[in-house]
Amino acid sequence: MNDQDIAQSTKQLIDALKQSCGAAGLGNDGNEYKIIVQVFLYKYFNDKFGYEAKRARVYGPRLSAATTWDSAYDDFTEDEVEDLFSYLSASTPRLKPHLTVAHLFNAMNQPDFAALFDATLKEIAFLNADIFSIATDERTRISVFDPALIANTVNDPAKRDDFARSLMRRIADPKANFEPVFSQKYDFFATMFEYLIKDYNKDGGGKYAEYYTPRSIAEIMARLLVGGDKDLRGVSCYDPSAGSGTLLMALAHAVGEDRCTIYSQDVSQKSSQMLRLNLILNNLSHSIRNVVQGNTLLHPGHLGTDGTPRTFDRVISNPPFKLDFPDEREAVEKTGRFWAGVPNAPKEINPDKPKMKIFLCFIQHLLNSLSENGKGAIVVPTGFITAKSGIEQKILQHVVDRHIVYGCVSMPSNVFATTGTNVSVLFFDNSRKVDKVVLADASKLGEEYKDGNNTRKRLRDFEIEQIVSTFLERKAVDDFSVVVTHDEIKAKGYSLSAGQYFDIKIEHIDITEEEFQARLADAQKNLADLNARGAALDAEIAAQLAKLSFVP
Repeated sequence: MNDQDIAQSTKQLIDALKQSCGAAGLGNDGNEYKIIVQVFLYKYFNDKFGYEAKRARVYGPRLSAATTWDSAYDDFTEDEVEDLFSYLSASTPRLKPHLTVAHLFNAMNQPDFAALFDATLKEIAFLNADIFSIATDERTRISVFDPALIANTVNDPAKRDDFARSLMRRIADPKANFEPVFSQKYDFFATMFEYLIKDYNKDGGGKYAEYYTPRSIAEIMARLLVGGDKDLRGVSCYDPSAGSGTLLMALAHAVGEDRCTIYSQDVSQKSSQMLRLNLILNNLSHSIRNVVQGNTLLHPGHLGTDGTPRTFDRVISNPPFKLDFPDEREAVEKTGRFWAGVPNAPKEINPDKPKMKIFLCFIQHLLNSLSENGKGAIVVPTGFITAKSGIEQKILQHVVDRHIVYGCVSMPSNVFATTGTNVSVLFFDNSRKVDKVVLADASKLGEEYKDGNNTRKRLRDFEIEQIVSTFLERKAVDDFSVVVTHDEIKAKGYSLSAGQYFDIKIEHIDITEEEFQARLADAQKNLADLNARGAALDAEIAAQLAKLSFVP
């Protein structure tokens, strides 16, 4: 199957599940989103398990030779099932024979089928708890499936069985088979997000883009953090404000999924669940145990052996720019981790217009989280890179004076759906071995497109390559990039704006005195013509005004 076919199959299954939800009165609400995502995930687990089981040593040939692997699997003894599990990779979902889609489909005519459906998902979640559960900052484990999915979403008990049967028919359809996909890399999450999740985030309150960084920006950040290091191994990758994990996925793909371990935290329950889904669908299940739901600034979820926040090889972040937290501000400040300061709380709180620049705390947290030779990248408002006072200036002085910053790319306006604020990406290297800084102004790049009623911009592939190659090759390009020393940045008042370092070019054209006089005469004639036309228009307006009269 090619990507287009996979995308089409994914969308068809989502549409089918939406039809079942609509018929049950769950159309276009948060419950529909939850049902579709979890039922889709059950189908994914089933097909992923079948794909891996048919390739397992000892038992693979037996399953592959059968007309359908799940019917052959029904004949396995308990000991054979446990033995089969031992041959599977740690990230492969475990399903016992009675938990497969085919087995549950064959039980559809049983009474209380909805309860059986819920019980099946609950048992799968329990069986795979060590792999697919995520933790809160209080170390509570959150299951991959709602233990009472149908019961908690369909209020009328009389309608639950029919609804569960409808869902079952959708995922048991032979056309909805994802096994052929697993031999190639395919980003299911991108398709699901674009086609499904963003609609429910928007309809359910809040914008989907809270959880989403444009893929072009994510790719640039990831590729520049990896750079020319092609032989990375055992890399720890961390995002303290992970959202749906777009940045972490890009970074993992750039490093190599089998060469890195992902760590994340986000205060949002929904974004943490979406990140888990993203990890599962991108073959990164081994990192789910490192997903933490909680307040990063107040309660960092990843600690070293001494109980202090641990450090990482690569740290990447697109934090919220502004978020008011007056009740927690003092506690955040008392942690002692924010050496440049914590933004003051506003006197009046307006939920629609937060004022506290929380990104300043995340920059400090990111810098604190870098290992000795760690690298980091963070999205910031472009105004920050030329700041002259306050916490902003202290941070800029810190990263420049200590030679930590090694690059800044200013992005096109309206490239993020979350904000109309112009954004830039800062790059840090805690090894402090880089003696020059690459500053690039990509604000003029990109093509416009319509996103609903809004006009946005997106970077094209050749523009992504332009940014990446210029940065990695450390090239100075007229009106696009400069390469400057940290001392030169200090002399410019710690500005990281490329435009402030561009040479001002004045073009001189040699002309004769006769040519000059001719051009001057033309300009004088044009001015006289414009004055004459202006006088004629004044006279016409005066004449028209004179004709006006009052009519009672």
